[in-house]
Order: sequence, then C-alpha cells, then structure tokens
Amino acid sequence: MSDQVEQRLTELGIALPRPPRAIGNFAYGIEHDGLLYLSGAYGTAVGDDGDDFLPVVGKVGASISIEEGYRSARLMAINHLAMAKAVVGNLDRIARVIRLLGFVNAAPGFRDAPKVLNGASDLLIDVFGEDRGRHARSALYQHELARNAPVAGELTLAVKPA
Repeated sequence: MSDQVEQRLTELGIALPRPPRAIGNFAYGIEHDGLLYLSGAYGTAVGDDGDDFLPVVGKVGASISIEEGYRSARLMAINHLAMAKAVVGNLDRIARVIRLLGFVNAAPGFRDAPKVLNGASDLLIDVFGEDRGRHARSALYQHELARNAPVAGELTLAVKPA
C-alpha cells in the first residue's frame, strides 16, 4: 500500500505527533465492519518534556477568538489522524471521512461553532481531498469541556480492508 496520505501531510507541512494520551480507560479507536470509530480528542500538542498540553485553552467568544478555536480544531483533527494511524497502521486505508461530531466550549451567546470546527473540516479536506475528505458534521455548543479545552470531537472513518 502506498503512502499517499503521508506524502500529502508532508506537502502540507504536517508531522503527525504520537497520539494523545488517553485521559480515561478507552481505546484510541475501534475498527468494525469497514468503519473506524475514533475516540474523542482535543487540540493537544506534545511538549518538549513529552507530556500532552493544550496550546490554546478557554471559552471561544470570551477568552479566545474564533481563529484560536479554529487552530485548536485543526490540532484536534491532526490528533485524530495520529490516532487513526495507531489503529489501522496506514492512513491510505482510509476510504473516506464519514462524520465529525464536534463540541465547542462556548461563551454564553456565542453562535459561531461551525466557523470554529471548520479548522478540523478544512484540514480533513486538505489531506484527503474533496471526494474522500468532505463529511457529515455536527457542531455542538458546550458550557464546559475537560481541561478547559476550546474544542473536542469524535471522528468516524470508512476504512479499506487490511
């Protein structure tokens, strides 16, 4: 199997980090009947000390901007790709992105969650192209997220047999 997705990531200047460490007792994802269900992730990064950290924290529309939320959503999608690679081995097994369920830690009255989650959606389309990357999506508002993360989400992918 070729490494077209990895090549595309390189072209975009994206190096996949190690998958984020789970903050609970669950798997990165489960492959079942041609689908890969990925667990929830945040827009974390890996620090120089090897620990996960959130480069952006807070409520969108209060302490952080739409652009900072967009950046966090983009990092979340990169983490999902790292998680997918850990489960299926080769990202070229991904036949298409099916669904993104996203949660935005929003200030009262904030109504632009779709603009924030475009950070993840745009990244997925950039990596997989329109045909494989465009997906169904729900953008939900939260009054709080763990670790004061601005964004969290789950991803469902169609995968080809190994």
